[in-house]
Amino acid sequence: MGEVVQLRSARDGFAFDAYRAAPSDARRGGLVICHAIWGVTPHLRDLADGFAEDGYEVLVPSLFDRFQKGFAERDTDPALFQRQDGFARATHWGADVLDGVQAAINALSPPVFLLGFCFGGTTAWVAASRCAGLSAVACYYGGQITDYLSEAPKVPTVLHLGKSDELIPPADVDAIRQAHPELPVYMYDAGHAFVAPNGFHADSARLSRLRTLALFARNGGGRGGEA
Repeated sequence: MGEVVQLRSARDGFAFDAYRAAPSDARRGGLVICHAIWGVTPHLRDLADGFAEDGYEVLVPSLFDRFQKGFAERDTDPALFQRQDGFARATHWGADVLDGVQAAINALSPPVFLLGFCFGGTTAWVAASRCAGLSAVACYYGGQITDYLSEAPKVPTVLHLGKSDELIPPADVDAIRQAHPELPVYMYDAGHAFVAPNGFHADSARLSRLRTLALFARNGGGRGGEA
């Protein structure tokens, strides 16, 4: 359903790939999806296709292209964990690839929404406070959000977290809530990566998707771009 397109960073002109999925019916808005440490995986491409069916024009930028070009062939590959985790750390968990996120936002007509998973969940959090042109943001199990609690989202933002996520302990959840009591923090009966194949939990994935779509609808993501 989708295609590979090329975007360019406004910072230095660096060219990088993105997966694009276009709606076949009335357009609700644009959507940028920030990937986990595994990159633009088959699962994320399928997910993008699904949001396109819901009326969103979707871009999934390959935020690690400065390190390793190309989309992922597998959803997870334990043999590559150290390399991929190293990429995430080198970008300060997304803060240093916001030029790529901004390029994706700029490539879409408004309203533009953003969501991200794991590494991308933290990237989405930072983008909510630093990027321009967004209407709403959904952060899924971003493990390093606590590193950026001093930053406040400029647009409506929600967090989706698993109650048994060992990578985001209760103390971190409490810190997020104390720093930003106005933000919805949804907790699910699941562990980490409950939307992804390696941690999939059907009820949590379904409910979090409904809440995310409702967030987008409340902030301009109606048919034809109307709320």
